[in-house]
Amino acid sequence: MTGSTYDVVILGGGSGGYAAALRAADLGLSVALVEEGKLGGTCLHSGCIPTKALLHAAEVAEVSRQAASVGVRASFEGIDLAGLYAYRDGVVDRLYKGLRGLVAARDVTLVHGRGRLVSPTAVRVGEVTCSARKAVVLATGSVARSVPGLEFGGRVLSSTEALSLPELPRSAIILGGGVIGVEFASLWRSFGVDVTIVEALPSLVPNEDPSCGKALERAFRRRGVTVRTGVRVDAVEQNASRVSVSLEAGVPLEAEVLLVAVGRGPRTTGMGFEDIGVTLDRGFVRVDDTLRTQVPGVFAVGDIVDGLQLAHRGFQHGMFVAEEIAGLAPTPVADAHIPRVTYSDPEVASVGLTEAQAKEKFGADRVECVEYDLAGNGRSQIIGTSGFVKLVRDKDGPVVGVHMVGVRVGELIGEAQLTVAWEAHPGDVAPLAHAHPTQNEALGEAFLALAGKPLHAHR
Repeated sequence: MTGSTYDVVILGGGSGGYAAALRAADLGLSVALVEEGKLGGTCLHSGCIPTKALLHAAEVAEVSRQAASVGVRASFEGIDLAGLYAYRDGVVDRLYKGLRGLVAARDVTLVHGRGRLVSPTAVRVGEVTCSARKAVVLATGSVARSVPGLEFGGRVLSSTEALSLPELPRSAIILGGGVIGVEFASLWRSFGVDVTIVEALPSLVPNEDPSCGKALERAFRRRGVTVRTGVRVDAVEQNASRVSVSLEAGVPLEAEVLLVAVGRGPRTTGMGFEDIGVTLDRGFVRVDDTLRTQVPGVFAVGDIVDGLQLAHRGFQHGMFVAEEIAGLAPTPVADAHIPRVTYSDPEVASVGLTEAQAKEKFGADRVECVEYDLAGNGRSQIIGTSGFVKLVRDKDGPVVGVHMVGVRVGELIGEAQLTVAWEAHPGDVAPLAHAHPTQNEALGEAFLALAGKPLHAHR
């Protein structure tokens, strides 16, 4: 058995793991980063980046269809799947090359292979043991979930398989109306696929404010996406060419493929965590506010920590843990301040509390809300989007939630995050001039309205 000793050993090279490695190296710590697959993990290779590349291609397809409405002669002729995948892969490859360069430049030791936690201070990779003087960081990420009794295979797809189909289906059923489900519904519809979404809860994107889910459902129906909410699947059958889905009310659905998009679960099984005393709860690693496990010197970050499964949360976790190990006493990462963006058409973007959560926390009589309709925003009219900006406020207190629906509203989430995280009052933001004509101006209009002095909005 061979091995080396480092200040920090990190198990998993996805968003949380490599962020911890880069920051720890910057702080002068020696680092080993253990990764079974490609550096960058799910987000870079089979999640965030490739799906958003396809969604951009879907936006181009929609623009070509609508060109005549703005006086441009263009038409949509179809999808060149080989060209589409080449574009997607080019984006991923450039980012992957850049990430490998960053890791090499920081002198992080990259250990390839399947790692297993064998003690509070060591990770074994094959015949090699990487030992840690200061800490071990668990960052093993997540895997696609299915529903009991329904396995991936054949015409039943996970999001990973859906990214690289040899040909576009003519029809698709999507089980799950969360972020993954609605993003695939949006891009497939733009590519001409007949799409049906089945969601067991009452609205799409059920973790968002219900007003967002309702607005997205209306937009999807206008685009020709069939949406069935509040229903469950009773049975699924498939053959060589079709997949059949029976809903609980006896309603039959049929399509060429079924995408199971019911979320992702933590990748913690068989990793040795429990063997050395790390506590799991429904598969997630139990941690305190500083991301420490119950085992001294062992931390956990990213998707294996219960909460929002988002790459940028993993980045923050990784940097926080590196600074904690280095003794800098950083500010803990608060899920309430993590921005969320769903890259469908239209987009959904939010940060902070929903209206219902605010009423539960403060009391119904203490919550004020305002919605600014994008119909009054010049830039939104130019690019042809509808939607709204909704602000949620603790009465006579700060803004505690921002929720937006519309094309490209994800680009507005930065100001919204700062507003919520810095506990700004409407009167703090309302005096700030927002450039005209921008979509960002819609946020300014919403703050003006909540401060009691609406400009381009009715009282």
